[in-house]
Amino acid sequence: MRAFVLSLLLAVPATAADKPLEVPLWPGVAPGEKAGAIPDEAYQPDKAGEKPPVKRLANVSKPTITVFKPTKELDTGAAVIVAPGGGYNILAYEHEGSMVCDWLNTMGVTGVLLKYRVPRRPDQPKDQPPVSALQDAQRAVGVVRSKAKEWGIDDKRIGMLGFSAGGHLTAWTFGSTEKRAYEPVDDADKLSCRPDFAVLIYAGGLTDKEQKLKPEIRVSKDTPPCFLAVSYDDDGPFAASVELTKALKANKVSAELHVFSSGGHGYGMKASDKPYAAWPKRCGEWMTEQGYLKK
Repeated sequence: MRAFVLSLLLAVPATAADKPLEVPLWPGVAPGEKAGAIPDEAYQPDKAGEKPPVKRLANVSKPTITVFKPTKELDTGAAVIVAPGGGYNILAYEHEGSMVCDWLNTMGVTGVLLKYRVPRRPDQPKDQPPVSALQDAQRAVGVVRSKAKEWGIDDKRIGMLGFSAGGHLTAWTFGSTEKRAYEPVDDADKLSCRPDFAVLIYAGGLTDKEQKLKPEIRVSKDTPPCFLAVSYDDDGPFAASVELTKALKANKVSAELHVFSSGGHGYGMKASDKPYAAWPKRCGEWMTEQGYLKK
């Protein structure tokens, strides 16, 4: 019996190391947070008839990063900070979060799940993205970079991957590296908050009504290499992804854009036999070609 159990254990491929490590982003209260401003953090009830159900995390006031390490045998030293979508109202914390980190582990990449603050606070403008999310994203890049040696990460191969609003946050972050959106709190804030590469999956909110990039989406020659994937029938994100790619091209920034004929919005890591479900494979190929997966 013991030999049988051992054979089963050996038959399961090891793709992740120990239990993920959750780390508070801020040494105290996050910038601008006020006690009782929003209800307590909780998962929202599943929507009726939704298959599979989406795990929606709401009312985040204590942002964290959770570090998913691959096995030592697979570990390449690369890391990717994952920003789930949710319209800056909730976080699609599973199929655009933890499942993504599990996938990254299979390629030997450390997945760092960013739990940034949602929703907008009552005192934040409704017609602008919440600066609290940018603060959390900038802080996350700095913290991961400061922990690179401790966590076995190459501090020059730290990327960021975002879905929908998380894609907007990714682009906002790589375009906002000259100055933090908050007063520095420790040595981690002295390090660069620029991701070394970026992955944007059906990124939303990048453009205005005239299909021009919004002011916070800044592209320059210093923008990191980007991988973009979107569905043709996802109107807003499709047009925005094309516009962003044009700006990257104009600034001679390396980029790769994949447009799938259908798929809509919000599929994340959901299993499917449709072409859009190949985006992780295409992304892995891009990361390999770019040299990010070299040990």
